[in-house]
Amino acid sequence: YDQQALSLDFLELLLRFLPTEYERTLIGRFEREQRPAEELSDEDQFLIRFSKIPRLAERMNVMIFLGNFHDTAQLLMPQLNAIIAASMSLKASSKLRNILEIVLAFGNYMNSSKRGAAYGFRLQSLDALLEMKSTDRKQTLLHYLVRVIMEKYPELTGFHTELHFLDKAGTVSLDGVLQDVRSLQQGMELTRKEFMRQDDSLVLKEFLKVNTEVMEKLQADSKTAKEAYESAVEYFGENPKTSPPTTFFPMFMRFIRAYKKAEQDIELWKKQEAAAKEAESGSPGSEEQPEVKIPHLPTQKARRQQMDMIAELKKRQLVKEPLIYEGKDGAIEDIISDLRNNPYRRADKSRGSAKKRAAGQSLQATPDIAL
Repeated sequence: YDQQALSLDFLELLLRFLPTEYERTLIGRFEREQRPAEELSDEDQFLIRFSKIPRLAERMNVMIFLGNFHDTAQLLMPQLNAIIAASMSLKASSKLRNILEIVLAFGNYMNSSKRGAAYGFRLQSLDALLEMKSTDRKQTLLHYLVRVIMEKYPELTGFHTELHFLDKAGTVSLDGVLQDVRSLQQGMELTRKEFMRQDDSLVLKEFLKVNTEVMEKLQADSKTAKEAYESAVEYFGENPKTSPPTTFFPMFMRFIRAYKKAEQDIELWKKQEAAAKEAESGSPGSEEQPEVKIPHLPTQKARRQQMDMIAELKKRQLVKEPLIYEGKDGAIEDIISDLRNNPYRRADKSRGSAKKRAAGQSLQATPDIAL
C-alpha cells in the first residue's frame, strides 16, 4: 500500500488491465502444460505475474480509495454545509416569512374582485412581480411593494442578511453528493475488511485511525442535509422530488437580486427628486417669493390614484358576494394575467340597471396599473 511507489494515476490505469476470467483460464492452461514462459511476449509474462497477487482487485480498489479519500471528503463537506445552512436559514427567517405574507396580501387585494382569496402561492410567482409595470414603464409591482415595505415595515429591510449560502447551495447536486458519500462508506467498509485480513499493515491501520471519525461526520452531515433540505422545500409548499437545490435556491436568489435592485432604484429616484427640488428652490425669483415646499408630485399622484382605487374597490365590496376560498393554490401570475386580459365586472352586474352596467364596463383593467 505504498502510495509513493504506486501513484494514484498509475493505479487507475492499471485497474483496466486486471485479468479477466477468460485470461485466467488461458494462464491456468499454459501453466498446466508447463510450457516455458519465454514463449510469451513481455505483456503476457507481466499478466501472469500480475494475476498471482492474492485479492488483486480488492487490494487495488483499496489503494485507489486511500488515495482519493481526503480530496473527496474535502470536496463534499462544504457542499453539505451549504445545503444545511441555506435550508435552515430559509425556514428560520422571520423577515422573509413576513415579506412573503405581504406579497400574498398584495395578490389577494388585487385578486379580490376576480376570484376568492388565496391561502398561498408558488415560489415561481415571485418572478412575476417584475412583469407588471406602471403606465410610464419605469416602475414594477416589486418597486411599489419595496416602497411600501420601506415606509411601513422598515424592520424588514435587509431580510436577505438572515439567509446564508444560497448561492453555493444553488450549485449543489444533492443526489450526487449523497451518492458520493455512500461510495465513500462502501470504500471504508472494504478497507476495514482488508485490514482484518492483513492486520499487520501499518498503512491501513493508520488510515482507519485517522479517517474513521471523518467518515462518521460525513455520514451524519449527509443525513442532516437531506432532512433539512426536504423540510425547507416542504415548508414552502414545494415537492423535494421535483425541486432540486439547483432549482429551489435560485428562486430566492433571483428575488433577492431584484429586491436589492428595486431598493437601489428607489434611492436613486429619491436623490434625483431632491436635486430637482433644490434646483427649483434656487431658481430666479425665489428670493422675492416666500419659500413653499413642493410636494413629491409623483408620490402624491400615485397616492391619490391609490386612494381612489381603494375607495372604489371598498364601495364595490359592499355589494359583491363574500369571498370564496379556493381549494387550490392561487398564483400571482394568474392574477396578473386576469388583470391584463379581462375587464373588471361587478359581482352584482345582473341586478344593475343599464346605466350601471355601462359604468361598470368603462372601468376596465388595462395592461399596466398606475402605481
